[in-house]
Amino acid sequence: MRPDLTNMTRALGRIDEIVRRYGPRTAEGFSGAERFVDLLDKASPRGERTPSERSLDDLRKLAAHRAEAYNIDEELIRAVIQVESGWNPRAVSSKGARGLMQLMPGTANMLGVDDPFDPEQNVEGGVKYLSDLTDKYNGDVEKALAAYNAGPGRIDSGRTPASAERYVRNVMALYRRYREED
Repeated sequence: MRPDLTNMTRALGRIDEIVRRYGPRTAEGFSGAERFVDLLDKASPRGERTPSERSLDDLRKLAAHRAEAYNIDEELIRAVIQVESGWNPRAVSSKGARGLMQLMPGTANMLGVDDPFDPEQNVEGGVKYLSDLTDKYNGDVEKALAAYNAGPGRIDSGRTPASAERYVRNVMALYRRYREED
């Protein structure tokens, strides 16, 4: 029995179409200097990666830029993101928190984050929120982290859940480790 090559034929036809349409030309025809993936990028509607296709390095640079903009230690933001989502822009918690910095829908809305799965919006909102909490608690990073995790209402009422205390310990341990490495 011969394999059905219909889909392969379609794919090869699409490749030929992309090369014809976007490939570099010389007097002899196509130069072949560009890689096919570069041609695919040109053929895509925007020619850029989607937010979920960003590399870890890109995400770390994004976190560093936002940390600098809000005068928060980059290592702290990296620790929060690591504990919250493990650097997964598509993460969703069992309670409904979303994205890299695990913003709850109400918090995201309050911060003007329309798409919590967009790393730029999520990190912008999360860092701003952590910065605001740090200001609210007069620079007490541990209290700000507890409020980030459990909500400021619980922290203000003196009802810090054990899970928030564990969260603070984990983030602070990672934060210290990142500071020692850098």
